[in-house]
Amino acid sequence: MDGQAAAPGAGTVLNALATGVGSAFAIDIETRATVSLSSDVESIDGEIAEDLTADTRLIEACVRAVVDRFGDGEGGTVRTDSDVPMAAGLKSSSAAANATILATCDALSVSVGSTGELTHTEACLLGVNAARDVGVTITGAFDDASASMLGGVTVTDNTEDELRARETVDWDVLVWTPPERAYSADADVDRCQNIAPTARLVEELALDGRYKDAMNVNGLAFSAALGFPTEPTVDAMAHVDGVSLSGTGPSIVAVGDESELAHLKSQWDEQDGTVIETTTRTMGAHIL
Repeated sequence: MDGQAAAPGAGTVLNALATGVGSAFAIDIETRATVSLSSDVESIDGEIAEDLTADTRLIEACVRAVVDRFGDGEGGTVRTDSDVPMAAGLKSSSAAANATILATCDALSVSVGSTGELTHTEACLLGVNAARDVGVTITGAFDDASASMLGGVTVTDNTEDELRARETVDWDVLVWTPPERAYSADADVDRCQNIAPTARLVEELALDGRYKDAMNVNGLAFSAALGFPTEPTVDAMAHVDGVSLSGTGPSIVAVGDESELAHLKSQWDEQDGTVIETTTRTMGAHIL
């Protein structure tokens, strides 16, 4: 019983830490998962190719969630490999969870889709709840996970697990990831809640389809709240349509046309870290 699946990372429109409402958009970098199940074993062992010492509880919990619902106590292995940098604000955990959920469904021959045994949203929520159970997320990250699972841009209420909006977008994307790493579970939630009025303004912009304007406001507010410098965001605003701190950082993600992003790339290439040129993704997570 073997299965394989992939899921894209995502960038932030609205960070959900302040109010529980968040928004994100899928980008064309992927995490892949391979699951092998057997009735001869009970344990589930995970491996993350990029870091063999990394915490594998999330991907193991995702396998167990699907087995508990559709299987018969099978154990086995799960392995992920990824183009999405870990702990960089680009939704690596959500992508890993989504890919693992779908790979496990594939291994158990569980159909996923509008007419399947699980809808994609239901499959996404299995991973969200696994992330909550193992404590790798504060908000539940339904915003991040829904963008990765469904593709396009989504707006969600993470306190109610409600998908409030989804739209396909076609943007060029530039990502700058500084060398440092930031873990979502370590973010200062109380400080973020201080900017709840600003977050509600960003929510209004996002629900009105003004995603790039929403990114600009979100980027400034959450960079300040989370202790990241605002200068990279301010400097980028002169050249692109939308730019924001992604997740709890440290990555900054910008969207605009190709020529605008090329100018910004020349600036970001002079900084320490990694620059990724990519696009938005309409197709979300999928079985390979």
